[in-house]
Amino acid sequence: MAAEGSSGGNRRYDPDRKARIIEATLEVIAVQGVSGTTHRRVAEAADVPLGSMTYHFASLDDLIEQAFLKLTQEIAHHFDAAFQKAQTAEEAREAVVDVMCGWFAMTERKMTLILELYAYVARKPDIRHVMTGWMAKSREALERHFSPDVATSLDAIIEGATIHNFMYPEGIPREAARRIVAKLSS
Repeated sequence: MAAEGSSGGNRRYDPDRKARIIEATLEVIAVQGVSGTTHRRVAEAADVPLGSMTYHFASLDDLIEQAFLKLTQEIAHHFDAAFQKAQTAEEAREAVVDVMCGWFAMTERKMTLILELYAYVARKPDIRHVMTGWMAKSREALERHFSPDVATSLDAIIEGATIHNFMYPEGIPREAARRIVAKLSS
């Protein structure tokens, strides 16, 4: 469908194209890794012309950065929601245990993407803000219920436990997680 008033060609009005490209980038990273992510693969996954890549994004690094920003914002939103539900200190501690022991929002795909993000940031320090922004949002959610020092410690434990549980299928037992959380938050 040609856009009204456009001259020449079949230019299609596609207001969701940029968002679709970002989502396709995450899919490509999940399957191919950052090292296997190319403009061509993303354009194909998003079903857009290759030229759309450079129209919407200054570079492949810009595209990957925006995709990782989307990922971390989604995870931070779910994390925040988990802690908004807690009304008491005990409920907040149990929310930490839930996150440590197999949080529903941390799918295998998301964990694969997070591990790719860690490696990418290690090689591209100029996008470290993606990680530090995500960590700040996590601590902010935790600080509704815990002191800043405790929130920082819990955030670090959650991060490590989440990775551990991804790698080790049996994971951390809930009772062990409760003891850890109780010690850190008392």
